[in-house]
Amino acid sequence: MSLTGSGAEPDKRGLRRRVLAGRNGFPEDDVQRAAAVLAARAQELGELSGARTVAAYVSVGDEPGTLPLLDALHARGVRVLLPVLLDDNDLDWGAYRGPGSLADVRRPGRMTLREPHGPRLGPDAVLDAGAVLLPGLAVDDRGMRLGRGGGSYDRVLARLARADVRPFLVVLLYDDEIVPRVPEEAHDRPVHAVVTPSGVRRFRTPPTPPPVV
Repeated sequence: MSLTGSGAEPDKRGLRRRVLAGRNGFPEDDVQRAAAVLAARAQELGELSGARTVAAYVSVGDEPGTLPLLDALHARGVRVLLPVLLDDNDLDWGAYRGPGSLADVRRPGRMTLREPHGPRLGPDAVLDAGAVLLPGLAVDDRGMRLGRGGGSYDRVLARLARADVRPFLVVLLYDDEIVPRVPEEAHDRPVHAVVTPSGVRRFRTPPTPPPVV
């Protein structure tokens, strides 16, 4: 039975703690090697590598690395959009133009993020993306994703739903972060695919319901 409403969030917090504890202390060399493998695996997805615009993010710390994938997409002429965190936890976007286009941004009480410097394109820029790379901590056999809990990407997905825009949704994870069940809430949406160092797994996602007004 799926978990919804107030009971799901405490279970999500417990799963987040377990995943983050598992990631803690990954050797940097292992993180970098996995990032290179993930980039190669992810490009097996034609919906991602063949998109004209991809909204993505810059991994930090021991997250599954995204920079090799960002560079590969950029080199192929794909327009890569990266998030800029706003004060209300919504996301603006900027264009990725290579590693030199990133700046470390420190905000009180938060981890240091790497964000694109240059013109801001507005929160609606994500509507142009044919594929969206979502950060995550786990995904289950239905494609339900566990995020970090900040709500920024819930807003992105709600914005896409309101505009009736349906990009390909994909998450990068380590192999042991595919779990039997992710607790879900009413606003959660499944992804179309997960990429791990072992390979790509696609999910049969149901149609996106209309947004709650």
